[in-house]
Amino acid sequence: MRFTKITASIGPKCEDKKTLKQMIAAGVNICRLNFSHDTGAVQGKKIDMIRKISDELNTPVAIMIDLQGPKHRIGNFETEDKYPLTIGQKFTFDSDPTPGDGTRVNLPDADVMKSLNVGDRILLNDGKIEMTVDSVTPDKIVAVVVRGDAIWSRRGFNLPDTEIDTSVLTDKDRMDLEYAITKNPDWVAISFVQRPEDVAEVRDFITARTSHPIKIIAKIERPNAVARISDIAAAADGIMIARGDLAVEVPFEQVPAISRHIIRECRKLNRPVIMATQMLGTMVDNEFPTRAEISDVANAAYLRADSTMTSEETTMGINPVNVINTMNKILTYSDNDAIANPYDWSRVENIPENDWSRSVASMAYLNRAAAIVVFARDTNITMQISCRKPDIPIIAVCADTATANQLCILRGVFPVFDTDLFAQRDAFNSAHKFGIRDGKIVIVDDDKISLRTLD
Repeated sequence: MRFTKITASIGPKCEDKKTLKQMIAAGVNICRLNFSHDTGAVQGKKIDMIRKISDELNTPVAIMIDLQGPKHRIGNFETEDKYPLTIGQKFTFDSDPTPGDGTRVNLPDADVMKSLNVGDRILLNDGKIEMTVDSVTPDKIVAVVVRGDAIWSRRGFNLPDTEIDTSVLTDKDRMDLEYAITKNPDWVAISFVQRPEDVAEVRDFITARTSHPIKIIAKIERPNAVARISDIAAAADGIMIARGDLAVEVPFEQVPAISRHIIRECRKLNRPVIMATQMLGTMVDNEFPTRAEISDVANAAYLRADSTMTSEETTMGINPVNVINTMNKILTYSDNDAIANPYDWSRVENIPENDWSRSVASMAYLNRAAAIVVFARDTNITMQISCRKPDIPIIAVCADTATANQLCILRGVFPVFDTDLFAQRDAFNSAHKFGIRDGKIVIVDDDKISLRTLD
């Protein structure tokens, strides 16, 4: 069994039903719909298609909508040309909406103008341009060029030293989320989270509009989010390590260590983690990954991340189905290797010795159980057991499709939606569904834990 799950971004090269069905059959557990692209109605048709495929294949599939968030860009220049920069020159960002002239350009975000301080860094064009703020007035920021040789219109920028006093939901996000809620997604990913209050804002927005149990993923892309990871993870239902923007805002050599730190913190708080960005990036144009990419995907499995994620590999790549087959093969082999050569994952600080989910995992391990069977009224109990990272399959028998879909994100969890199995508390036939026919199983039903031997 493959324990580490696969999140696939859905885009132009894989949004037809035939390709999507092949990808899900090949191992996709979570479909990510990026609301930075396409209108809500277009994304809504994809959601309907995924739900239909899930029914046809009798396979739970989680749907995650990913909100664009406050992505900042500079204004336009007088022409579409690139304007040269020299190291040490001063460059001005101001509130004047007229086109830039090579020495200045409009900065359309008033919240950014108010938040910047002398000494703060401004990184443009994915970090290829770096400037440092030299002076600040209410309508003008003067910066000094540190790195970069040209600037042009509509470049995105990052502010690694600055906490921006703004809502995590833009007007576009509110409109997108308003529509998406009507389609009952399983997870909502929010971009550029800075603090736990950002998660609370989105949760309040959702709960004011629906009683459907939509879960929230906080994307970690900024240094101040890393510094507050425990509080943010506690406020959210899961975390995505968005290594693209994160590697722009922190020194790139720190990203692996930060990823390990986030996974450890989330395990303490019973929160799943998705590892994202460029995992099989060269497969956008090639049929085979690099050796380094193979190791990157495998390392996510060894770290017990809950899921790896594709981005452009599936949205724009030459063969999205091959990408999923490749990731599935790497993860399956790596998971089996990790199980055969285990690291002692019980030694994580701040998890109490009498933690009941640790007891479940220990009971399964000490009795060499073939599976843990959980009768899941919701996601809570299964999530806590999964976050102990047992190298034993967790079969989650669910009474509703929403719970089964949401559990698709969890490492080692194999959800099944079956009202009869749930009502009868039929642990044996639940195990049989996954080919487990002998050995012992640990059964978890609310606060009751038992050990049984399969016939």
